[in-house]
Amino acid sequence: MFTLTPSDYNAILLSIKVAVTATVLALPFGFAVAWLITYGRFRGKLVLEVMTNLPLTLPPVVIGYLLLLLLGSNGLLGQLLDSIGIRLIFTWRAAVIATAVVGFPLMVRSIRLAMESIDPDLVHAARTLGASRLNAILTVILPLSLRGIIAGSSLMFARGLGEFGATIIVAGNIPGVTQTIPMAIFEYASSPSGDTMALMLCVVSIAISIVVLLLHEYLCKRIMRAD
Repeated sequence: MFTLTPSDYNAILLSIKVAVTATVLALPFGFAVAWLITYGRFRGKLVLEVMTNLPLTLPPVVIGYLLLLLLGSNGLLGQLLDSIGIRLIFTWRAAVIATAVVGFPLMVRSIRLAMESIDPDLVHAARTLGASRLNAILTVILPLSLRGIIAGSSLMFARGLGEFGATIIVAGNIPGVTQTIPMAIFEYASSPSGDTMALMLCVVSIAISIVVLLLHEYLCKRIMRAD
């Protein structure tokens, strides 16, 4: 009977921690970008759409390398952070940033689809009745976008749970520090005797993903019943 090692448990917990943190941090920005793309009328909107969806078309390794150039000790942002005593590269926080960048387009797309399904007359009626733009967002658009928010958050969490290419570039594969489930699986798969352990971690990853999907379906059905 094979059991998970303490290092495996650390990798599982870190994967969940990174995916949850990235999702929570990206959510307000994802909602804001989705709103700008759906309701915004400004020059450069096409550029915003392209830049938002760009991580979907780029190999994760490319994203990781660009983040390394930006956040590294010689990078523009990296030098600024170093000057105030903040180090990101090869820490779990770098994994969060990589995960957030890679999964961000999935979140925005789900929220945007939900916003586009909202009847424009409802928003117009709220504004006509004296609601400010912010009030209309909070009382009309936000509640009616909940299904998209839940779907986008679920997709981003699931994507973050399996993120490998960008993360290994900026965070490395340090057991107990930055090693997540995909990296642990990669390490086991590279070992002649690690197939069984790699398979066990695959099963764990699948189980977590199923739980997330079930929770997503449950919350969506609750929202539909409330409507």
